[in-house]
Amino acid sequence: MPSYDSSRVRFRLADRHIAVFAHLLDGETPPEELWESLVELQRIGLVGEEGELAPLLRDLLGALSDPMVVIQVEVTGEHGPVNHGVIVGQEAVFSHDGWPGEEESEYVSIEPNTLVWELARKVNLHRGDKPEEGEPDVRLTTTMAALDAAFVALEEPAADDDATRESVRKALMEADSGLQGPDLGRFLELVVSLNATWRITTAWDGRHEDQPSTMIRALAVWDCGPLGYWIREQPEEPIMPGQVGPDTPLVLVKSTPGEIWEKITDLLPDRDELTIEGE
Repeated sequence: MPSYDSSRVRFRLADRHIAVFAHLLDGETPPEELWESLVELQRIGLVGEEGELAPLLRDLLGALSDPMVVIQVEVTGEHGPVNHGVIVGQEAVFSHDGWPGEEESEYVSIEPNTLVWELARKVNLHRGDKPEEGEPDVRLTTTMAALDAAFVALEEPAADDDATRESVRKALMEADSGLQGPDLGRFLELVVSLNATWRITTAWDGRHEDQPSTMIRALAVWDCGPLGYWIREQPEEPIMPGQVGPDTPLVLVKSTPGEIWEKITDLLPDRDELTIEGE
């Protein structure tokens, strides 16, 4: 069920409720498959009997209907993928957080100058130990087939952690014979220690070669707990359907929380990159 908290102007809404708002904003009657969602919104007073929208929704619907920047955050952990995001509107910025197994997301208004902090919170970015000066870059290269084989091995029942590691090691060696020595051991530990993978994608209306164009930037990261953060350079985001196969290279580069913070900041367009109405 949808709900809202007027004291903090926050809402719990599912995608189907957002779809109802979209139809009502366009002056349309929601289709039959959305009638139950419409009734739920009417029961809590966000929609009137004649389809009137509650004044409390003004800023949220303004941002949703005319966004300047749309940010999607997908975090995949033990419970599968969970979707979050931010909508930067002309007059308001709304952040939304999902929850594993829940249909609704919580939408809440935030200040624009907290945007990077908000994105860092969504991906659980934390400070880590400072790297030693002069520490060499660490880069691991394998294939998506090897990663898939490792995940399959992780799901198989094993007597203990050592047996699990051995099973994953065998799966990696069979899937990618070129993954050997220290790189094999390091990649094995990354897979076993993996807390979550996440990606942030920003999209906005801009210009490319002086023509209107949808601009996209993205960042994909592995959070490997005690083994730190690893940027996934390949497959490079954003990934299009059908672009990734078993032979696609997988390249991971060791990073630091500070570097991740800077890369999140770089995902956001500067003002002169935006196509703003009236300018």
